[in-house]
Amino acid sequence: MSEVGYHTGSSLDRIDRQILEQLQRDASISNVALAERVSLSPPACLRRVERLKQTGVIKGVVALLDAERLNVGMVVLIGVVLDRSTPQSFADFEAAAQHISGCMECHVVTGEFDYFLLIRTRDNQSFNRLHAEQLIYLPGVRQIRSFMGLREVLSTTQLPFGR
Repeated sequence: MSEVGYHTGSSLDRIDRQILEQLQRDASISNVALAERVSLSPPACLRRVERLKQTGVIKGVVALLDAERLNVGMVVLIGVVLDRSTPQSFADFEAAAQHISGCMECHVVTGEFDYFLLIRTRDNQSFNRLHAEQLIYLPGVRQIRSFMGLREVLSTTQLPFGR
């Protein structure tokens, strides 16, 4: 692929994939070290990384924080069933979900539930307070089922592309 090629998830070449794998492991790696690991010159490596950012393949660069040390180690998965399946009820719920304290993810799903939320909170008491102050007031909700995480077995931010 030429240096000026357009990138989508399916048109990444081997070097792009190597760059992404390295950055998923450690985004704080210097450009010089990254270039060395993927066998490119530093300027060519930097151009590729910038192009991956410009095309949206790299959406952002963040620090991964330790939830336990920040006192939000409890994970609660919440299944939500809406009382109606209309575009407006989905839009209202999704707008409200943006403001739930500690909500890390919200997914529309198939099956028994309409949505699954992943919430991080301190402990049972803080979750009970969140439930009483926010969750029961979500618009259009018929049922909420909460699943408390007992132990984290796997959590990763690395996408499994190209495997």
